[in-house]
Amino acid sequence: MDLKEAIYGRRAVREYTAEPVDEKVLRQLIDAAIQAPSAVNQQAWLFSVVRDKALLARISTEAKAHMLKTSIAAASHHFQSVLSNPEFDILYHAPVLIVISAVAESPWALEDCSLAAENLMLAACAAGLGTCWIGFAQGWLGTADGKAALKLSSANLPVAPIIVGHPKTAAAPVPRKAPKIDWIS
Repeated sequence: MDLKEAIYGRRAVREYTAEPVDEKVLRQLIDAAIQAPSAVNQQAWLFSVVRDKALLARISTEAKAHMLKTSIAAASHHFQSVLSNPEFDILYHAPVLIVISAVAESPWALEDCSLAAENLMLAACAAGLGTCWIGFAQGWLGTADGKAALKLSSANLPVAPIIVGHPKTAAAPVPRKAPKIDWIS
């Protein structure tokens, strides 16, 4: 798959098979991620790879409870209903969660980790895998309990929780709006 195909074909995948993702493939995705640019070439990122089913289930449960307690989004009836459902798995039963964290304070930590995340997701698409950035997990993973679950130090900042797995079906294309462009001469 060429780069253009990956860019135009990558979608958020929310249905996965139970098939595990090979460690060699996960290492290749992380290698693609670290090719991203980083401010002052610090490369101050850490990749936590979670494949333990019990820990994945705990992250889902704890993150839902945290969102319900702390998020303005949870005030919406839709999100309250979804997050209160014990059957709803915020990780969509994916076999892998990769959390990209900043390992050093930097004014550009979020940007650096986000660039690495996009590389990882494009590489996964090119490898026939699905991914989805799980915003619901971000709040809890940033707490002391969340960091402890990932064995992160208190100085680490979890930025990009990305699930990875084999998609059950191909995700449908999503229409894009025309870009708003201001040409300033």
